[in-house]
Amino acid sequence: MSILRRIFPLLLTAALLCACVQMPNTPQDVLPATTPQTTAAPAATPETSPTPTPEPTVAPAMATATSNATKDAPQIKDPTTWDDNAAETLAGLETQFAAYGLTLDAKEGFPYLLAVNNAGGVVTVYAVDSAAKKYAVPFMAMVCSGGMDTPTGYFSTPVDYSWRLLMGPSYGQYATRIYDSYLFHSVPYYSQHKDDVEYDEFNLLGTRASLGCIRLAVVDVKWIYDNCPLGTPVIIYNDADDPGPMGKPGTIYTDPADTEKRGWDPTDPDPANPWDDAFESGTAIRSQAAWDQWETERENWMSSLTPTDLQGWSTDSKIAGTRG
Repeated sequence: MSILRRIFPLLLTAALLCACVQMPNTPQDVLPATTPQTTAAPAATPETSPTPTPEPTVAPAMATATSNATKDAPQIKDPTTWDDNAAETLAGLETQFAAYGLTLDAKEGFPYLLAVNNAGGVVTVYAVDSAAKKYAVPFMAMVCSGGMDTPTGYFSTPVDYSWRLLMGPSYGQYATRIYDSYLFHSVPYYSQHKDDVEYDEFNLLGTRASLGCIRLAVVDVKWIYDNCPLGTPVIIYNDADDPGPMGKPGTIYTDPADTEKRGWDPTDPDPANPWDDAFESGTAIRSQAAWDQWETERENWMSSLTPTDLQGWSTDSKIAGTRG
């Protein structure tokens, strides 16, 4: 019995060791095989037809290049809105000045109506709508300077002058009378010489700077002188919020320190003008029709220049105290 007690622990230990040893042929635990997942092929991108290049379109109107505006930048409205803008502006003016006898019906022999926005600093030229036979088509917009004393109303031009004595005394080129002592004319000159313009006053174009007349650059006031026969209808009104249907042209700066060029209006087409010829067209906002006219009639303009140093001046003995 004592022998069994001694042997029994040894036998038990041996049995446990045999249980922990894995037999060589006993299969091992194997993880189940995983089925590889297949990746779906990307969907084919449908072929798209290339977008065709749009056909070029012709703009209904063309505004002036801005390179000439070296002082104030132009405020040009979208040309596609000009006609609608004009209809709205003219309808308002027709109501406002009905008591003055304003009519938009075209006058035979008078191709343009001149609408002066004194507060806005713009003269808008309206041409005749051939179908409606009314002044309705925005043709050109020119920067101008009126004054605090400029009258409003509906007028027609009675007389014009190549040079005109103004208050000061000073002198204006290509003057066209509007009413009483109020005229369209160039920026004043100290003397009756084209190289003696009041250059500080030239730099005020687009603001209320005159004694009541409507000042314009030479190229613009000469256009009125050449293209608007006496009797042309003129409206003068005030709208500081809306310069007109085409917008407001920019302005050109003349340097008071530049003794060679400061005495000249940059847009004066006189060959003696030291300014670059590029400035001859000024800063007016032009419709395509106005640009076509500029190109075809420029030679005629050159033939109608006033002499560079004209002595004496045109006078109008019926009207005293012409303003500047």
